Amino acid sequence: MAKTIVATGAATTETPKRTRRKAPAAESMQSACDILSKFPRIVQKSAEASQTKASTAEPEAAAQQLMLPFWAEQFRALPNEVFRSALFNARNRRQKREYLKEKEIYVIGDGRITYTGEELRQDDETVWLQLIQIAKSQPVGALVRFTAHSFVKALGWPIKGDSYARLRGCLTRMQATSLQVVSKRLGTNRAKAMSMIPVFEWQDKETELPLTHYEVQLAEPLVELYGKGYFTRVEWAQRLDLPDGLPTWLHGYFASHETPYPIKLETIRAGAGLTTRKTTHLRELVKAALDELKRVKFIKDWAISGPDEDLVTVERVSLPAIDG
Repeated sequence: MAKTIVATGAATTETPKRTRRKAPAAESMQSACDILSKFPRIVQKSAEASQTKASTAEPEAAAQQLMLPFWAEQFRALPNEVFRSALFNARNRRQKREYLKEKEIYVIGDGRITYTGEELRQDDETVWLQLIQIAKSQPVGALVRFTAHSFVKALGWPIKGDSYARLRGCLTRMQATSLQVVSKRLGTNRAKAMSMIPVFEWQDKETELPLTHYEVQLAEPLVELYGKGYFTRVEWAQRLDLPDGLPTWLHGYFASHETPYPIKLETIRAGAGLTTRKTTHLRELVKAALDELKRVKFIKDWAISGPDEDLVTVERVSLPAIDG
């Protein structure tokens, strides 16, 4: 081994100190690869984790932007086009439901709705209103979790097995749908197509027992339908105090106008999706529904006038100041 000499100013012939050569970067990388090759499972898990992180980063960031607007707890809300259409018709919920394929849904005013799926009624709309209420506190597209008991209780339905089955029926119907909305406010000939509920899980796949918490996912395009204030808030307590059917449909329709315009019986028939053909019968149905709206203090008064006694006019109760 060479001897180390400390220089004192005079020349020396002793062997100089040998310094250790640093390994090139390529050699270091090869050494690391050799080590990792002995632990293939660690390498695989690391790669999978990186891939998952990369694939979910952008959707998660986008989901944070997709939020429904705020409204106060005493209200529920839907886009104007929905409240003014026959999407959730006012027929008796016990009446046999049709299966509709790319059906053009009647809309009063601007907008066009095309629907594929089992016919929807006013009890489905009540469920939809409550689901939107629960979901609006988190990004649209995220899973919404709730117990069947809490949901049924919020709807004012009896706490029993039939109500749970009814709830599942409503959610299942809205899951198996294709809904397309076209409106000028969304852009020229621009449509928003969606499944109303892309995901609905209520049963354990192995045991077939009901889950403790139901899981539902809403369609992301729903956010744009609520954009720029084009939605209507209805008082939830009033809605729940009304019988499902024409009273609840008229409640949503008239709420979508601060000062409702007079409307013809025939327009109500089409907008509510009613099947009754006799005008006399339709008139009686509308009168009974208007009396219900007056009972819950949604309207002050109503009248059916005109030469053919077919023009409906209502006066809404003065609107309270709304916080949100």
